[in-house]
Amino acid sequence: MRSFTYERPADARAAVAAASRSGAKFISGGTNLLDLMKLDIEHPSHLVDISRLALRDIDELPDGGLRIGAQAANSDVAADARVRTRYPVLSQALVSGASGQLRNKASTGGNLLQRTRCPYFYDTAAGCNKRDPGSGCSAIDGSNRIHAILGASDACIATHPSDMAVAMTVLDAQIELLDADESVRRVAITDFYRLPGDTPHLETVLRPAEMITSVVLPPPPPGRQLYRKVRDRASYEFALVSVAAVVSADQATIAQARVAFGGVAHKPWRSVEAEAALTGRPATMATYRAAADAAMRDAVGQGHNDFKIELARRTLCRTLAQAAQSS
Repeated sequence: MRSFTYERPADARAAVAAASRSGAKFISGGTNLLDLMKLDIEHPSHLVDISRLALRDIDELPDGGLRIGAQAANSDVAADARVRTRYPVLSQALVSGASGQLRNKASTGGNLLQRTRCPYFYDTAAGCNKRDPGSGCSAIDGSNRIHAILGASDACIATHPSDMAVAMTVLDAQIELLDADESVRRVAITDFYRLPGDTPHLETVLRPAEMITSVVLPPPPPGRQLYRKVRDRASYEFALVSVAAVVSADQATIAQARVAFGGVAHKPWRSVEAEAALTGRPATMATYRAAADAAMRDAVGQGHNDFKIELARRTLCRTLAQAAQSS
């Protein structure tokens, strides 16, 4: 690990000011960043520790939503009675996302910003445009079993690893940000992440030294919420495919539906195509299959990951059937 300096600011404004210096980077739980530093992938010269800032609360909002502080631990969010009752898809995603030890340490903001688990990104001897822009994408012609089938480009086929972000996407979450000039803005989670295009190293719309301060959940949508994760082993593992769904069915007809996928793209993937194919249609397997076909219409495999297209279809169908039956 390379040498670095360290600072623990007293408040959020001091934190963004400290992060404005060259080579600075925020550290919270450190469950991803420290690994990347040890592997010589991230090279911050100055760490700004925001783990003890007063951003841990989960607050009620007047409209019935919740504001989750960026430093709230994943375990605390998953266990919160209001989250479990009103946003069960989020609690389910968090519990499936990591071991208990990691959930105790990982923060809400850090979870959103964790980097891909593409093995070529972690192999400094391999070409990776995300790690080293212009060096190529070794995954395209390499072992790409875990890689993207939607939204990828010739520059990058990596996937985003967060389960929590998939659930927050289906819930229409908003991310609150504090800039170095002390201005505050709010960005929809669907707009927060970038697709790879020609610049896969630019993963979000964050500005230099900008910090996540909280995530705002709007009032819970009507219907049954469900998160399903398919992975290579039942214990802690990243998703091959995951589905977050919210289904409201009335007299065997789907009144409303929301669908988001994980493990299939560079970002949590909201499928408006699947939602359109579900709304107003009978709650039958034929409808679910039509929605799955619509969701995967533009999916492209890279060889080893071709199976993901059918796996995503089947995972969506099973999730929708279970959600509609109980809504």
